[in-house]
Amino acid sequence: MANTPPPENPSAALMVLLSGREGERHAVVLQDFPDPDAISCGFAYCLLAEANGIEAEMIYGGRISHQENLALINLLDIELIRYTPEAIPPGRYQGAVFVDNQGTTSALTETLEQQNVPILAIVDHHNDQGRLTPLFLDLRPVGACASIFAEYLSEGLLALKPSRPDHRRLATALMHGIVSDTEAMVHAKSLDFKAAAFLEPFIDKEILVTILHQKRSHKVMEVIKLALANRVVRDGLCLSGVGYLRAEERDAIPQAADFLLTEENVHTAVVYGVVRSANEHEAIHGSLRTTKNTLGPDSFLKETLGKSDDGSYYGGGKAMAGGFEIPLGFLSGQDDLELDQTKWRAFDAKIRRRFMNKIGIEEA
Repeated sequence: MANTPPPENPSAALMVLLSGREGERHAVVLQDFPDPDAISCGFAYCLLAEANGIEAEMIYGGRISHQENLALINLLDIELIRYTPEAIPPGRYQGAVFVDNQGTTSALTETLEQQNVPILAIVDHHNDQGRLTPLFLDLRPVGACASIFAEYLSEGLLALKPSRPDHRRLATALMHGIVSDTEAMVHAKSLDFKAAAFLEPFIDKEILVTILHQKRSHKVMEVIKLALANRVVRDGLCLSGVGYLRAEERDAIPQAADFLLTEENVHTAVVYGVVRSANEHEAIHGSLRTTKNTLGPDSFLKETLGKSDDGSYYGGGKAMAGGFEIPLGFLSGQDDLELDQTKWRAFDAKIRRRFMNKIGIEEA
């Protein structure tokens, strides 16, 4: 499905998909660690579904820990359901919709497939991952997926009214998604600017300002400090491993990558660590941030880290940013301190070598 173009008229095609599905319940699948763009898109689909007599639930399989994300869902009263793959009730959903992801960053994808839940739609702005084949596919290389949903609204799928609190909450969430995913419009495309202009009359500016000005937690500051201490810089590439983190601390990784990118002479920052969940499942999570126009995060991460045995890439991305997740399988689980440290040294060395080899540099 590489380079799959969106439908000629995406809004009309989505309306056709929604028509005739009254009474269904849809799973709106977010990535395991949802960001503001994904949350706002899921919220938009839920309201679009509601307007067509469809019940929709936003579901995710990981954690929400970033202070801005927590502020977003709390201040705008957005409901999300956290499931483990084993806990999704069979028969609960008559369709699945993936927003701001294509199933490769959700632990719930395989379960939904096993339950034979139809994959109805994918709306995303990342490069085509080729994992799922939905009835409706809208992939566009814009700054924020929220801009695509704002276009749907502007073209009549849902007529926003300033007098309706849920519409003001939706517009505010979408604006936050656009601002956060375009780095305050620095990397915005034409559609992102059009979407922001459309949403502006409907947003709650006071709440938006509050969300955008959340302070970093003490733990995030500790991880940033660790990333600074452990960083290695070669030819503009900054690599840093931050060791073991709990699942609720995972969002410190992209924040650390954002911070390291501000260092002089660094054009690309990669921060990674082992994220350990409550059930002892472990995976290496990483975030990439870049200002180098000639570096495509999606292809860079795919070529560097490769695929799993089932053919899924460990990493992927969009313009200027990307992420990766490498499950540790049998090696998961907390051991004694010495063994944990030995494991981390091996993981750290392996990841670092992969990136150094990719840019053609031998480690000192």
